[in-house]
Amino acid sequence: MDKKQRLNALEVALNNEMREREFYLKHAGRTSNPVGKAMFKEIADDELEHYERLKQLHEKWEKTEKWPETLPLSVKQTNIKNILKSTVKKVDEMHEADNDDLKAIEIAIEFEAKGTEFYQGLRDACTDPREKAFFGLLAGIEREHYLSLKDAEEYLQDPESWFTKSERHGLDGA
Repeated sequence: MDKKQRLNALEVALNNEMREREFYLKHAGRTSNPVGKAMFKEIADDELEHYERLKQLHEKWEKTEKWPETLPLSVKQTNIKNILKSTVKKVDEMHEADNDDLKAIEIAIEFEAKGTEFYQGLRDACTDPREKAFFGLLAGIEREHYLSLKDAEEYLQDPESWFTKSERHGLDGA
């Protein structure tokens, strides 16, 4: 990947991260389901951090046309996989998911799958080990969002089965 392609890829990533953040915030504000609200809010916060890191990278890259030597490009690890379990424990009663909640999660799952693929592609196109590691980290976080959203989708569609699976209850009486 040449310098121009790399800069264009960063611009695409910036636009995607901000668009996804807006989507998650919109649905966090819209839903009355505490699980959906917590999941969407947490992912929106993660996407904002990705945006900020990518913006710093883009600015440095534009000036120097190379991977920055001094810019700290780590991102915090996502807490998304704990959100569903901790939120469910705090909820006194199960809230029914409406069709809008489920549709939003389906769209979010698609976002995260595409994001994972996009960052994996950037990682694979890079030769600089720091660049590879950074895009690999972003791909991993997007994948974790994807898996957590799939888990939330399962919870919202069938809470009883989700509880049985997540609590690892056996049905054999043992």
